[in-house]
Amino acid sequence: MVEIKIQKINGYAILPEYAHAGDAGADLFSVENYIVNPGERTLVNTGIKLAIPEGYEGQIRSKSGLALKHGIKVLNSPGTIDSHYRGEIGVILINLGKEKYEVRKGDKVAQLIINQVARAIFHESESLEETVRGKGGFGSTGLSQKA
Repeated sequence: MVEIKIQKINGYAILPEYAHAGDAGADLFSVENYIVNPGERTLVNTGIKLAIPEGYEGQIRSKSGLALKHGIKVLNSPGTIDSHYRGEIGVILINLGKEKYEVRKGDKVAQLIINQVARAIFHESESLEETVRGKGGFGSTGLSQKA
């Protein structure tokens, strides 16, 4: 378990909260009203700042119910919150549905996942080891199961 310090910067801010024991994602909430028209995107303010410890990151992901019922997704999902970022947490929502979607103060708009991260050391190389997959990508293993 990791402790995250949170600063409310808006009187309507709600701290992230897990809806159920065992949930991976904590809900993030809007502090303003928005209308997101079909095909449009908007930045939704949460009214909070986080102090994520070094060695961790925050990920902002879509809520499955919003995606299924209304076509509302987090556009850059997962959005990354680096440990040294101290600005307001914003959620970029896009409406892929056919009707306008209204976000109200206090609505759940996304979920926050906290993950440990490993830093890599990158080395330039003249060649790479061969693998069975090789260069195959973008559907190279097939897209459906054959009966």
